[in-house]
Amino acid sequence: MKKFVISLFSSMLILCCSTPCFAALNNGVWVNDMRKLFLRNRAIILGVNIRTFNAVDKNKNDIVEIEKGETPGTFLNAIERLDSLKEQGINTIHLLPVTPVGKVKAIGTAGSLYAISDFTKLNPQLDDLTNSMSVYDEAKLFIRECHKRNIRVIFDLPSCGSYDMYLANPDLFMKDASGNPIVPADWTDVRLFKVQNADGSLNDAVYCLYKQYIDMIQKLGADGVRADVATSKPYKFWQNLISYARKNDPQFLFLAEASESWNEPIAQNAPFTPYYQLLEAGFDGWYGSFFNFKDWDTAEKFGKELSLINNIRKEFELKKQPKAVIGSFATHDEVSPINVGGMPYSDMLIWLQATLPLNSYFVDGFQTGDAYQYKYANQKASKTYTDDDYYYVHKGKIDIFNYSRRPGGPNQDLLADFVMGNKLKDMASEIVNRGEFSFLKTTNPSIFAYQCKFKYSIILVIINKDLVYQSEGKITIKDHDADDIMVPLKNITFPTFKKKDLVLNMAPGETIVFLISKPNKTQQASQKVEIINKEHPKNRK
Repeated sequence: MKKFVISLFSSMLILCCSTPCFAALNNGVWVNDMRKLFLRNRAIILGVNIRTFNAVDKNKNDIVEIEKGETPGTFLNAIERLDSLKEQGINTIHLLPVTPVGKVKAIGTAGSLYAISDFTKLNPQLDDLTNSMSVYDEAKLFIRECHKRNIRVIFDLPSCGSYDMYLANPDLFMKDASGNPIVPADWTDVRLFKVQNADGSLNDAVYCLYKQYIDMIQKLGADGVRADVATSKPYKFWQNLISYARKNDPQFLFLAEASESWNEPIAQNAPFTPYYQLLEAGFDGWYGSFFNFKDWDTAEKFGKELSLINNIRKEFELKKQPKAVIGSFATHDEVSPINVGGMPYSDMLIWLQATLPLNSYFVDGFQTGDAYQYKYANQKASKTYTDDDYYYVHKGKIDIFNYSRRPGGPNQDLLADFVMGNKLKDMASEIVNRGEFSFLKTTNPSIFAYQCKFKYSIILVIINKDLVYQSEGKITIKDHDADDIMVPLKNITFPTFKKKDLVLNMAPGETIVFLISKPNKTQQASQKVEIINKEHPKNRK
């Protein structure tokens, strides 16, 4: 049934719009198009922790025990999963930090990915020791294999340094009145960089580290970066770094972990640059506030967020500086959607990201409903590679602290919807991004509804935001005619029409998605295509 729906949808879509597919391989040579893809809201991004991405946990106790012959994720064995990601519709990988990690005052038995100890090297934990290749060459090969499959790769750019790094070079770090290095937020394994001097000028020593990092990953073939806690660096720092990176690669993406919801520095006396100023400094995108979606109980809050994003985009388009956001509904800092509202909520996030004018973002394991529950969580470890002898984890979040199992759950129905939603995003891009977007009034505040209209097609999305109770209500569908062709792309029960009102009785968390096409207009478009084909010189007799 799903294959039939996609086939029918594809046929109808060809008559309505023609969106070119992105392909960055030119005669076998990779040409970075990451910014173009992102700014057109065409990126479907998967956040990946290479250390766990294709790990082998033979005894299924969730921890990878290297001393027992089990294998952690490496750049080389990660290649085995790339064909599967391409089939799922992923066109961009976000690599969580791949630099060496600190082992002193560490969190977890392998060390936090974000406790960076060296900006000029790759994490030796990610090296495949069964061959003579260096971890650098393995990473380069991994990126080449991604590019062969038309998958772009963006690297994470950590915001702080590990305690090990502080011990090796204390002058790189901010200190409090007592001369102690500053611990940002509650991240006890890292210390805050001193990015500015007392006179407000940039600290060249820290800035040079970041330049060296950019040099390293660009030589590897990276297509961009996601800047961790980008707000913790001043405007000038980012303006200079972005300009530096773009001299080598104008399509090099800069995505800021920043939001209009975040208004405070990560530590006292730390710099704080609001998201809008980061965009002015040259960042291509930001997070928005979609991580708050789970708490929005009315469509009004949802609408305000989308309106704000639209206004920001228009402002920067006038400056000829296009910007875009990611669907930050469930990043690696958020609890798994399965824990929030089961499969219905996870499904909801798939279809929202497929039909909203934004870039999709998921975390490895989302596709099959990983709840990120680990059997060893917060227990005393039998083996550690740091000075922490506990298997520390964030409950319900992907583990970034230990040698963990490969992410993934048992939910194949969710995977099927994940693939279908990503196909819809790819095929319907022109409708979603160039169409007229509008929220629809409903008689039940728990029911959210919106539509995107472009040419002769409408994508209609309806969700029951109530994850506990069934919701009944009516929606007046704009521009609806009795002879419209309605193709259900995602629904449990088919709603009924009373004149122009759609009558609904929705299950908890249910999502309904329709493609609506005007048959007379579509037929006219088809006839025009036939005439054009007949008149083409190659087709004349």
